[in-house]
Amino acid sequence: MLNIFNTEMDFLILCLSTLFTLINPLGIAPIFLAMTEGYSNQDRVTIAKKGVFTGTIILIVFALLGSLIFSFFGITIEAFQIMGGIIFFRSGMHMVDAKVGRTRTTTQEQEEFITANEIAYTPIGVPLVTGPGAITGAMLLSAKTHTSFGFGTLIFSILLVMISVLFIFIGGEKLSQKIGVAGMRIIQRIMGLILMVIAVQFVINGITAVIRHI
Repeated sequence: MLNIFNTEMDFLILCLSTLFTLINPLGIAPIFLAMTEGYSNQDRVTIAKKGVFTGTIILIVFALLGSLIFSFFGITIEAFQIMGGIIFFRSGMHMVDAKVGRTRTTTQEQEEFITANEIAYTPIGVPLVTGPGAITGAMLLSAKTHTSFGFGTLIFSILLVMISVLFIFIGGEKLSQKIGVAGMRIIQRIMGLILMVIAVQFVINGITAVIRHI
């Protein structure tokens, strides 16, 4: 019994450290703030909750059924990387142009917000929070265990990491309030550039992997 406990604790530490590093909530928090610049605090919290919830569900599904899903549809991790890179690049261009956030006061603008709120699902939920790296990591961790305890540990780890992501996102509101609109515009453009670079690297990694398999 003690050996099982020690084994699960080691696996728990492995899962937490791996997923937290791959998702990198401290690194993506400024990108989240830049993407939601111009939204009210309440709206930003809502977007954070929806985005993290979406990312959590996706990560759990791929942790449990990822290999089967990829095999059934003939999807590869490389294809997911390229797709994620394209989405990131598109979002980065809007951020550089300062088109992500704007004050909405009219009825028409409030209606536009309903559509704009979809950024909570993509690109924030996927692939910002749950990207190719996190999905790959969850699938690899899932492959390391074949017991119900192991899968339970993995799911528990996903939930803990995602809760930390949510708190970091929500805590970023105070930072945005101190920085102000001008500061957020600057951060938005800088993060847009960084996001575009990350996007290009995603595509390069995906294409490189495909070439290696040829």
